[in-house]
Amino acid sequence: MAAENYRFVDRTGAVSEPLRLIPPVVIKKKDIDAEIERLVNLSAPANGRRESRVAHSQSGIGDGLAYTIAVSICVLKPGESAKPIRHNASLVDFCIRGSGRTIIDGKRIDYKQYDLWTTPPWSVYQHFNDTNELQVRLSYSNAPLLEKLNVYILDENPEVTSTSEEARIEEAADPAKISPFGTFPLSEEGAYLMPYEKLINPDHIEVKPLHWPWQKVKAELDKLRDLGQSYVGRRLYLMYDPATGRTNGTTHTFFATITIRPKNIIDRPHRHVSAAVNYYFHGRGYSTVEGKRYEWEAGDLMLSAPGWAVHNHASKDEDVYELTIQDQPMHLALGSLLWHEDLRGEPKLLGLSSGFSTNRGVAQPVRLRSAS
Repeated sequence: MAAENYRFVDRTGAVSEPLRLIPPVVIKKKDIDAEIERLVNLSAPANGRRESRVAHSQSGIGDGLAYTIAVSICVLKPGESAKPIRHNASLVDFCIRGSGRTIIDGKRIDYKQYDLWTTPPWSVYQHFNDTNELQVRLSYSNAPLLEKLNVYILDENPEVTSTSEEARIEEAADPAKISPFGTFPLSEEGAYLMPYEKLINPDHIEVKPLHWPWQKVKAELDKLRDLGQSYVGRRLYLMYDPATGRTNGTTHTFFATITIRPKNIIDRPHRHVSAAVNYYFHGRGYSTVEGKRYEWEAGDLMLSAPGWAVHNHASKDEDVYELTIQDQPMHLALGSLLWHEDLRGEPKLLGLSSGFSTNRGVAQPVRLRSAS
């Protein structure tokens, strides 16, 4: 008789083992440039996608740079376009060279260097390079997580529809589609019962493709330079999609932040269970992760914070701009976001307890407004 596909694992009295952290890794600009050149010199593929995934040797199934974060280098030569595609992964794209446009469920986004935008899951999207310059994007995906779960679904030949945003909103609000079977309390403590009809027709949340133009972001970001050496926080802005709600996300899995790090600034060490990938597009500096120093400069890509690794970052003799992709929203949704902001204190479970604060009110110069 064939062996059954299960076994009993005795965990009686088991003691947890120390975490085995995967090491940080820095992918240098020269190596990224060489890979871009290799992609450029390939014959045009049938689907139009010249793409290379940057994989950590220890990230497992899905070829991620972290366990849940894939980073792909995507190239389109002048005049090229990719065929439409959709999948159940969400994307954050960041243009590092050239410019172009993308069509996502009929919505057009024109982008330039250092612009950032999102593609919601199961949206039909297509990239174009109508310019005379090479287009290079870093595309961040949560596909490795889905591949580990063996549920990454890819549609290479989607039907392209022209359903308008207004029509989608109208369909979502159709009273005929609202379940008449209610959810009701079972106890005074807050336990409820929900019927099957509601379970398979949850409240609709519209997730739209969003675009953050670099010039607008930079204008706001540069104001944070004035916070001075005494500021104990991080000078950044989150590219926030309100559809993610309390999980503070750019997508429901990732947040994307862009940081300005004035010259000669050293962050204090901290750690969190979420993993972080940094792309440095101006300046140079170093990161210290689990006691080891890693040098980086403009154009480098780095797995800068494996989950729960103690780390901090420092700039050298010029300002640094960096994009950080982190899987914090996923952990907030899971209720697993332990964050250790001050290593002398206790970690906190963010989202389920009070978080941390900064001294921004003290560090920020007062600006007087003229009467209008």
